[in-house]
Amino acid sequence: MGVSDPECDKISGRACTAAALRNLHSRSNQQPDLVVRRGMDAIPEYKNPDLLPGMFPTLFPCGIGGFEDGQRDTALAFEQQAQYYLNLPDRAFRYHHSYLFVILNMLQRRAAHLHTFFTVRQSNFGPIARKLTQVSPAILESLACKLEREHKASQLTVQEKAALALLQQVNTISARIPGSHASKIYVRNEMRSYFSYFGLPHLFFTFNPSAAHSPVFQIMYGDHTVDLTQRFPSLVCGRERALRLARDPVAAADFFEFMWRTCFKCLLGWDFDHERSSAKGGIFGRIRAFYGSSE
Repeated sequence: MGVSDPECDKISGRACTAAALRNLHSRSNQQPDLVVRRGMDAIPEYKNPDLLPGMFPTLFPCGIGGFEDGQRDTALAFEQQAQYYLNLPDRAFRYHHSYLFVILNMLQRRAAHLHTFFTVRQSNFGPIARKLTQVSPAILESLACKLEREHKASQLTVQEKAALALLQQVNTISARIPGSHASKIYVRNEMRSYFSYFGLPHLFFTFNPSAAHSPVFQIMYGDHTVDLTQRFPSLVCGRERALRLARDPVAAADFFEFMWRTCFKCLLGWDFDHERSSAKGGIFGRIRAFYGSSE
């Protein structure tokens, strides 16, 4: 989790004296001592500005700039600050080996925590709502712990069994969690609503630009030697282009976003500012609507 006490202001005097005595002995390695304190309590993930600076001390060398800092004059959302760090000029955050995965994991968990709901039939809404409000939080917490540990139904108390039977009458909806099964159903329903309003689509196509062979991606990566005024710009070898693509996935995502927007704007004549087709239209005329999803 990182160095939790870099200034050693919470270390007792005897611990500092013992460390100094050990340094008197000759050792093969001359690495300095790092004092890492640990505890039995889990570190809170929400509204903890010291969490990420402690996890990534090389990205936050001064120990400031954490997320969800209550002392900041202007509130900044977690996702917005994460995207800001990925667009910094030095690109240290996007080149880090684990920062992207940790941030994505935290965003996924927050989406699961904050955008999961219960649904129930309208005819049973009143009785079930009253019963849910009568269940104590302690019973729900105990039931959740036993379900996570895969306890048998016979090991549940009478109140826990009643709460479990009540929860089986409702459905869990998580349509806003990217990649979940519920989100895919939500996308299909949106497509069907487009069919009923605009009619069946006239064109289906898959858009898959190759970043490894594109001179535009090389410029987004930071290679300013590429001359886009030439018809066939000179690029680095294929192995180096593949390494660049693997090293900077943020630039690859920006490249995909830029390419599909350019395709719809220049070829299909879609005006993103006014969210409608332009007056001149595109190669297929004026578009009424379109729907796209990414894998």
